[in-house]
Amino acid sequence: MELEVALQKYFGYPSFRQGQKEVISELMQGRDVMAMLPTGTGKSICFQLPAMLSPGVTIVISPLLSLMEDQVQQMRSEGIKSVVAINSFMNRDERDDVLRRLHSFKIIYISPEMLQVAYIQKRLSQLKIAYFVVDEAHCISQWGHDFRPDYLRLGDVLERLGHPPCLALTATATPAVQEDICERLKMTEPSKRIYSVDRPMISYRVEHCQTAEEKIERVKELVRTLNGPGMIYFSSRNWAQTCARLLKKDGIDRVAYYHGGLSTEDRLLIQQQFMNGQIDVICCTSAFGMGINKKDIRYVLHFHYPTELESYVQEMGRAARDCKPSVAILLYSEEDRGLARMLIEGKQISDDQLRQLLVEINQLTEWDSRVEKMLMERVGCHEIALRAILYQLEIRDVLIHDQIKRFSVDSMYTSIREFWQNHFYHKKAKLEAFERWIETKQCRRQALLTYFSEELLTRPDECCDRCGATLARFLVNQEGHEKEPLKPWKEALGELCGQSEWVRQ
Repeated sequence: MELEVALQKYFGYPSFRQGQKEVISELMQGRDVMAMLPTGTGKSICFQLPAMLSPGVTIVISPLLSLMEDQVQQMRSEGIKSVVAINSFMNRDERDDVLRRLHSFKIIYISPEMLQVAYIQKRLSQLKIAYFVVDEAHCISQWGHDFRPDYLRLGDVLERLGHPPCLALTATATPAVQEDICERLKMTEPSKRIYSVDRPMISYRVEHCQTAEEKIERVKELVRTLNGPGMIYFSSRNWAQTCARLLKKDGIDRVAYYHGGLSTEDRLLIQQQFMNGQIDVICCTSAFGMGINKKDIRYVLHFHYPTELESYVQEMGRAARDCKPSVAILLYSEEDRGLARMLIEGKQISDDQLRQLLVEINQLTEWDSRVEKMLMERVGCHEIALRAILYQLEIRDVLIHDQIKRFSVDSMYTSIREFWQNHFYHKKAKLEAFERWIETKQCRRQALLTYFSEELLTRPDECCDRCGATLARFLVNQEGHEKEPLKPWKEALGELCGQSEWVRQ
């Protein structure tokens, strides 16, 4: 079957987007592929279509449980039922049932943490594996912007599964991160399909505000005047909820907030209402966006800026998936600098905490999740820091299959402290690079591409505020149109579950 015919059959698309066919063709030829495609260009098709066309099972490593669930539900809604996500949302009976039927699925989504479970690895090794896919592959690199220690073990898992063709996918990776990904996944002469991070249909804009109160007023003004739908990113759950409440208080009703602390049911409801056009504005944290395939987002605002350009490119790249003009606006005040540094430092571990942690671990003989929770509470360190240090103990042959060998606390402290300081300095350097981009007097698009070692070949008409772009073309048509009223949540959830009549009764 020709690839275009298969694309239409399984997903209803008449043609491929840039890079998709090339990645798919090389993967189906049995090659390892490192692919970087911009946010919103359909990276998931690059593994979903080969999975449907090839014998065996495709394993997809994904960092977010909500992202896995979203992609599974989306495929099932398209009539593709042979897909499953193995995650902590399942109860034991559900998981056991899925593990018994693994051979019946074409695509298995799984988190890197769940993939470390010995029994799951054993069951997967008994299957014919067509492809091994690492989504959000920048997480595997210690130089990536969302470093996840559990990703570092994927190269060994891939080897134990016989090294089927491997596809590493990301939207944002510098050349150094690309090389690190290929090395850590032990790729064999990988094909590199690297496409520009530029999104020419998105106009970039930074606006300086004096205070948070001034930013709130500017958000209200922008939401009233910009053509939507839109997204507003915040650094905390509390800010997302507060701003949504203030917008509603100001008479803007079709607003909701979204963050990782919501229940699965609430997240599902809000996503579907946003997708269906019943909500115009989402006030959210970075937890929202991955896997949300809404094509008509016209603006993305940042009330707080993230700590690196890579995250910013991914978040603002959720606009303009339909290739129509959109705008990304970052609101900036001097007091944001302290907040950004707090976000970085909050995931660090102090010298005293590191020594205490090593002393505690050296008194143990074996490791399990209960010990992990107890140590985090006792030492007061962030989960990310703890897992990074545990990985350092693994590669130093101290933590082996949950068994702990005795070690010299002083020498281990010196070694790991050096690693952690390098990691912290790298995070600070990324933040400083982002802040230079905010303050640049040059073309923002060129400055962003330079960070990713690219050149700007063609400057779009509405490039950025430094190039004279304005908001005029993004403002609401004064004639407007009547919007569908937001439905009560029970009725909306009932329709989503196919039970609208039952809910109304």
